Amino acid sequence: MFKNFTGFHLVEQMHNLRQSNRFNPALLKKKSLGFIFVAIIVAVLWFLPTESFGIDGLTAVQQRIIAIFVYATLMWVLEMVPAWATSVSIMVLLLLCTSDSGIKWICDPAAGQLLSYKQVMASFADPVVMLFIGGFVLAIATTKTGLDVHLARVLLTPFGKKSENILLGFMLVTALFSMFISNTATTAMMLTFLTPVFKQLPEAGKGRTALTLSIPIAANLGGMGTPIGTPPNTIALKYLNDPEGLAMGIGFGQWMIFMVPLVIVMIFIAWTLLKKIFPFSQKTIELKIEGEMKKGKETTLVIVTMIVTILLWMMDTVTGINTYTVALIPFAVFALAGIVTKYDLEEINWSVIWMVAGGFALGYAMNGSGLAALVVRAIPFGNFPPLLIVLLSGLLCYGLSNLISHSATAALLMPILVVVCMAMGDKLAAVGGTSTVLIGVAIASSSAMILPISTPPNALAYATNLIKQKDMVRMGIIIGLISVVLGYLVLFAAGSLNIV
Repeated sequence: MFKNFTGFHLVEQMHNLRQSNRFNPALLKKKSLGFIFVAIIVAVLWFLPTESFGIDGLTAVQQRIIAIFVYATLMWVLEMVPAWATSVSIMVLLLLCTSDSGIKWICDPAAGQLLSYKQVMASFADPVVMLFIGGFVLAIATTKTGLDVHLARVLLTPFGKKSENILLGFMLVTALFSMFISNTATTAMMLTFLTPVFKQLPEAGKGRTALTLSIPIAANLGGMGTPIGTPPNTIALKYLNDPEGLAMGIGFGQWMIFMVPLVIVMIFIAWTLLKKIFPFSQKTIELKIEGEMKKGKETTLVIVTMIVTILLWMMDTVTGINTYTVALIPFAVFALAGIVTKYDLEEINWSVIWMVAGGFALGYAMNGSGLAALVVRAIPFGNFPPLLIVLLSGLLCYGLSNLISHSATAALLMPILVVVCMAMGDKLAAVGGTSTVLIGVAIASSSAMILPISTPPNALAYATNLIKQKDMVRMGIIIGLISVVLGYLVLFAAGSLNIV
């Protein structure tokens, strides 16, 4: 989908750089050793006697799922292959070794409760995946009609010419776009809009650093605002709303009620810090954004469809149409009108969808095999202090997300935390309920922005060579920790007031 976006060349450069690094001899050697390490660990877990795990009633199928879960963890953390490739291999391993359509001599009913192969494959068609696709299609339609550039120009105009106000404008507009469009695409587009601004600023000043850093920070924070803003949000929503699990029924509008105010507050905090730490030496800037919106019936249809879609998302409790169904409405409209073609579908970020689907398959395996229920009985989660669970899950997610894919971190932690939350029952009410734990992981993930490798928006901003890594680390730590703490306080309040 990025080919349609202003600033695609930045995304392309980033991917080319990563691709070239894959063939570095030192890196290849490191990966080979990593594969051997993972293979040994997984093999040991796979062939150990079931009694060695200390879990009464553990079956051979459940043992294999434990081994596959560890495989997923190591592969995602070590990042020896792309995260989506690991997810595909997870689904294949589950199908071959734990399902009712697996290898005949090991997938025997005597080995334990087998997974349904249809359910494993259905992970790719989960309603949350439909939500992703709907979001991607909306983004494609807005960029093809030039609506995104027009909106950026209109939304930035009220901020005038004062440098500090333009900084705030860029942050608010970036955050708004990131709620509905890919963070990566939004960052690429907004960084491109900064090019004419930089020509007016002195090279020795700190204003360039402030503006460049503001884009990834706002993109990361803005993604928290809606369920489609970033993959960890949709993963959290999937487990919170699962009718066979927590069945909390949290809607799109319900999510926005408490998350959008958090985003706005965090944007103003980040703006205040940026203008203090990297002050502008030039007090005014003449803002020029090039590009025009196409005029015609197609653009009108896109605008109307976007407004209707957003309203339906926010009024899901009134209309009875859930978030996932609404997401497919623009897809159908744009497909019938010819605004989105088969060639545009090739630009959908399928790697993210496969990444998420693999995590869902892993979650289904834990529940469908009975492993989750067995772990709940074996480990006294109910005796754990609720605050400890919140702190550990938040810190673990924040730490991992700074080093590996945010989506992989969420896909890894969510199934485990669902088990923990269900075992703890009403005890979590003291910290705002189950939503505090699961949505807290999504917030901690989006708040992880310390390094260039932490998020694609960070990598794009760093690739401009206008900021130093130490500046990114400095701002990432300060804003990230404030975001995590404030986010958990908001979730605690929302849970206590029964908003979620």
